[in-house]
Amino acid sequence: MAHHATRRDFLRVGLAGAAGAAVGLRGLRLDAQGSLASRLAVCSWSLEPTSAEDLFARLGQTGLARVQIALDPIRANEGGRWAGFGAAASRRGITLVSGMMGTVGEDYTTLESIRRTGGVVPDATWPETWKNVQADAEIAGQLGLQLVTFHAGFLPHEESDPNFAKLQGRVRQIADLFAGKKMAIALETGQEEAATLAAFLKKLDRANVGINLDPANMILYGKGDPVAALDTLGPWVRQCHLKDAVRTKKPGEWGEEVRLGSGEVNWKAFFGKLESIGFKGNLCIEREAGKERVADIRFARGYVEGLLGVKAGISG
Repeated sequence: MAHHATRRDFLRVGLAGAAGAAVGLRGLRLDAQGSLASRLAVCSWSLEPTSAEDLFARLGQTGLARVQIALDPIRANEGGRWAGFGAAASRRGITLVSGMMGTVGEDYTTLESIRRTGGVVPDATWPETWKNVQADAEIAGQLGLQLVTFHAGFLPHEESDPNFAKLQGRVRQIADLFAGKKMAIALETGQEEAATLAAFLKKLDRANVGINLDPANMILYGKGDPVAALDTLGPWVRQCHLKDAVRTKKPGEWGEEVRLGSGEVNWKAFFGKLESIGFKGNLCIEREAGKERVADIRFARGYVEGLLGVKAGISG
């Protein structure tokens, strides 16, 4: 599906390579506090950068100096284009608010294909995914990150499902790896309803595991109202992605990602609910569709700042 293809293509360079990028000095650490608007950031993959320098240039065009960074391209470091990323980001005053890692073999062509191939569920790709996760954790530590997000895959609804215990075990394995490095992880939402995810997290019983709530994904996958979901998932929300979508009119097919503010997310209610639950994390603008990514991200930034009535305090 178009709204996922670019992210998949961007991650692919990292999923085939071995660890070894020299990330240089530690990046800036996050201390999430202040108003919601002051915690705006952008997802690096949304800008489709071909190198660290390209990312810095595109960030400058958005007016944002805070970024959730995709770790897989840094790990692959094709052509040396991501070497010394941490030091370069620090010199430019760029704050790395969190990291993101992909899993091997994800196929977002259809809902059924991603159900089969997504996250850490498939046995065939788990060994390579686990190898990459370990390398990404090392890079995240070198960058001084405190949080890394990823898609775990479709969660079974029932504990009796054989995949439930398997997925619990693999997520615990990842959680314990990151806990040993004093980092947290967050599962990206959308592929299951809020109650299913909450039950999974309760059973998981890992203090360093939360969620990255993406309201648009819940609409794209047809998994409920993202504002209402906060009532259930509030205790686990560590970060949010800001993107928008409209629901499909054909069951079994994707919804459509659209420019933030033109879809079905009730942003005023969403931000109000975040405030009421005491959310302290970051808000990362994500755009995975369209050909005007920088313009769409700038628009999203202005839309959110206007809605919140507070300037983010960043130039551009």
